[in-house]
Amino acid sequence: MNTPNIAQKDIINAFNYRHATKEFDASKKLSDDTINFILETANLSPSSFGFEPWHFVVVQDKELRELLKPVAWGAPLKLDTASHFILGLSMKAPMTKWDSEYIMNIMKDVKQFPEDVIEMYSKFYREFQERDFDLDTDKKLFDWASKQTYIALANMMTAAALNGIDSCPIEGFHHEKAEALLRDKFGIDTEKYGLSYMVAFGYRKEEPGHPKSRRPLNEIVTWK
Repeated sequence: MNTPNIAQKDIINAFNYRHATKEFDASKKLSDDTINFILETANLSPSSFGFEPWHFVVVQDKELRELLKPVAWGAPLKLDTASHFILGLSMKAPMTKWDSEYIMNIMKDVKQFPEDVIEMYSKFYREFQERDFDLDTDKKLFDWASKQTYIALANMMTAAALNGIDSCPIEGFHHEKAEALLRDKFGIDTEKYGLSYMVAFGYRKEEPGHPKSRRPLNEIVTWK
C-alpha cells in the first residue's frame, strides 16, 4: 500500500469546488466505475467499533424516484436531474444493540475474532452503550448510528469533489412518510433501518451564483 501524497492545495481546491448542487446536467451520467468508486469510499469509512451501521440504496428507477418526490420537499429537482441518487440508511436498535445478532456476526464472521476477543469486545461495547454514552433508548441508538452514517456521506462527497463530480446532501424530507414509503415500495425493513439522509451525485448544470462563504478559521478553532 502506497502512502498517499495528494497535494494540499488540490484537496483545498476540491473543497472550494464542492457546493450543494441544486440542479444537475441531466445529459451527463457517472460511469459505473465512478459511482462504484464513490460507494467504495463509503464502504471504507470509519465507524464506532468498526461495526458499519449503515446501508446505501442507489435509486435509479424513475418510478421510484417519482414516488420519493411527495415525501422529500428538498429533492424533486435533484431526483429529475441527478445521475445517481442515494438513500443513506442507518441501523436501528435491533441491529446495533450490544448483543444483537448483527453485532455478533460482524465480530465472528466479518472480523473473524477468536472467542476470547469477542467476549472482551462485547463487554467493552456493552459498557460503552450502557455507561459511557447512555444509549438506553431506541432513538438514542439510531441517532448514534446516524452520526456514523454521516461520516460515510462526507467521504463520498469529498471523494466526488476530488474527481470533479458534484453532489447535494438532502435532509428535506418528512421522516415518517419517507420511511413508510421505503417499507411499502422499496422493500426496506424499517424495523431494522431508518432513513438518515438522501444525496444526489452528477455534474452541475451551471456554476454557483456566489462564492463560498465561511467564518474565519480563528472563529471556529481554539488552541490551548
